[in-house]
Amino acid sequence: MEAKKEDKKHEEKRDAAFDLEKQLDEKSQKIDELTDTLKRLQAEFENYKKWNTKEKAEFAKYAHADVIAQMLPVLDSFEIALKNTNDKDKFIEGMKIVYAQLHSMLEAEGLRPIKAAGEKFDPYRHEVLMKEESDKPEETILEEFQKGYMLNDKVLRHSKVKVSGK
Repeated sequence: MEAKKEDKKHEEKRDAAFDLEKQLDEKSQKIDELTDTLKRLQAEFENYKKWNTKEKAEFAKYAHADVIAQMLPVLDSFEIALKNTNDKDKFIEGMKIVYAQLHSMLEAEGLRPIKAAGEKFDPYRHEVLMKEESDKPEETILEEFQKGYMLNDKVLRHSKVKVSGK
């Protein structure tokens, strides 16, 4: 009887060990599957990063293509104007046409001049080069030395100005 109890305990321990080993194998398989999935995801992500970097470089390389294509007529007009350097009036007229073409093309792209003369000084849009006493209110722009420009809502170049003040 005692031997049967021992055999039964031994059998139970063996069954428990077998169950634990089976669970351990299942867990090991699950870990292997998850590790494999993680490695694939990492490889896919690395490939995506390389592709994305390549796409960004390609985009940057040709990002100005539209603007450059729009500038070709301006370039053509410059060539025509330069052929007419012997006739001062035609040359001046050609330069006016080139200026108008360039100006309208840049406006269509969102470029606009910053108002300066007679305006109140704005440090976000204007750069003071000189101050001069004047009968105008303080920090009124008296003169614009260099025109400033904005592209949509961003200042590309500040207006260089002279303001009234002490």
